[in-house]
Amino acid sequence: MKNFGIKLSIFVNYFVFAILLNSVGIVIAQSIEVYNVGETEASLLEAFKDLPIAIVSFFVASFLPRFGYKRAMLVALIIVFLGCLGMYFGNSFSSAKILFLTIGVSFALIKLSVYTLIGVITETPREHSALMSSIEGFFMVGIASAYFIFPAFFSDTDPYSWLGVYPVLCALIGISFLLLLFSKLDVPVETSGNNVKEDIKNSIGLLVMPLVVVFVFAAFFFVMVEQGIMTWLPRFNQKIFSFSSTLSVNMAAILAISLALGRFIAGWASKRIAWERIIISCSLIAIGILLAVLPQLNVESDAVVIDRLSDVPTLGFVLPLIGLFIAPIYPLLNSTVLSHLPRSLHSPMSGLIIISSALGGTLGSRIVGTLFEHIGGVNAFYFLIIPIVLLIISVLIIKRLISKEA
Repeated sequence: MKNFGIKLSIFVNYFVFAILLNSVGIVIAQSIEVYNVGETEASLLEAFKDLPIAIVSFFVASFLPRFGYKRAMLVALIIVFLGCLGMYFGNSFSSAKILFLTIGVSFALIKLSVYTLIGVITETPREHSALMSSIEGFFMVGIASAYFIFPAFFSDTDPYSWLGVYPVLCALIGISFLLLLFSKLDVPVETSGNNVKEDIKNSIGLLVMPLVVVFVFAAFFFVMVEQGIMTWLPRFNQKIFSFSSTLSVNMAAILAISLALGRFIAGWASKRIAWERIIISCSLIAIGILLAVLPQLNVESDAVVIDRLSDVPTLGFVLPLIGLFIAPIYPLLNSTVLSHLPRSLHSPMSGLIIISSALGGTLGSRIVGTLFEHIGGVNAFYFLIIPIVLLIISVLIIKRLISKEA
């Protein structure tokens, strides 16, 4: 397989960071239970994760090609390794903040490298979409793994037993580091200028392109939806369905598995169906699921805690299936804009993608968390319909802009 070493490194690194990044919902739930913080305060962990992603991407994207993608990814793995050790020995909400700070900084370096390398090792827009969807799908497999790895360390007698997951994560990070260290990533990468000053100037120039501006909003709206659901579904399961802590996390894995399956299917479908048709259809179905399920969950009850899979109500299985339909949106959006730009602009454009995604994730999680605390989980999830509608509008505009350029 062409560029097999590069692709293997990308998949493994993305898998590791999928577990780390999307453990935020689990850690939020544990922080509420173990460290006795409120929903609004706990939602700050999302900001500690996403804001560093945005800040690092802003300052690093333009000159990362000169620094080297392999070197950047190795540095990222070292940083997050130290963060996991800090969480294990720190055992506090403050340690959790530091952990997600290191995760955010590291993931910015990883994602910038991965998104740019995809453009280098693919030759056509459809090939780009297929690989992007496959990598993002594997990312969701990592997320699903988190929903089983973390609960494996839960204990009814020891509230701090869950911290035992972090030495295991350190081991995974070490394996990823070694695989990357011995992988050949000698790929020529284009820069947008002759020096760093020109790189930055050309990167800023992206912000005046209508296609880029509308895309940034589209990515922002999507991640607001995705992170709002992913971060708060474990807590939603506890409060609305009365699942036990372990079962609430395990059931959230259905969402991650749905997202993974949806993105793998998108990789196949994007070769045959127009990208905008896939996104709009999936967005409408997602709205339909919310409107079908949420009205049946109007009352938050103090029912008996459910700790067995056989006792889970049907709606507990249906809601996470929304992931199957929102899954194709993000990789198809990203691939569409990147494949319509020169390769020399892929790194700075990737920076804008990451920044808009990070801000959307932070705002979405913060809004849902605040609404969750003040008006209840069901009403908080109704809010997600608004950014989905705005996303559909953005996609229609992007399609029109691309058609004019053709």
